[in-house]
Amino acid sequence: MKVVLIQDLEGYGIFGDVVNVKDGFARNYLIPRGIALPATESNLRHVHSILQQRVRKLQKEKEKAQELAKKLENLVVEIKRQVGEKGKLYGSVTSSDIAQALQQMGFDVDRKKVMLKNPIKDIGIYTISLKLHPEVVVNIKVDVKPGE
Repeated sequence: MKVVLIQDLEGYGIFGDVVNVKDGFARNYLIPRGIALPATESNLRHVHSILQQRVRKLQKEKEKAQELAKKLENLVVEIKRQVGEKGKLYGSVTSSDIAQALQQMGFDVDRKKVMLKNPIKDIGIYTISLKLHPEVVVNIKVDVKPGE
């Protein structure tokens, strides 16, 4: 029996794939659990339209990320922290601190998008990557200065 998958199914395929499975497996497991639909013409059109909507949505998200990346391209974010002897910070600058500084500057960037391997513990200028979208990465400079 041919069915079109409406959920990813390990070993069989991903959303939108038309697969050939045994009749009992389709009738007793896949269809009742909402994992697949019979591969009729109307079901195939329905799944195809959902796939097109997903592609359009992903494209819009990518375009928004590219616009934001252009704005952030040559940006320098200043963060002031208390400094002890030898230029060591009392705390550290984390991805949350960088995201918060960006939000204060008017850019809506989630802390999870800040690609900071280790917290910054010294004053200086650092180049940090922001992964705004799986295909859009931009580098910004973070200037950690003594203050407060």
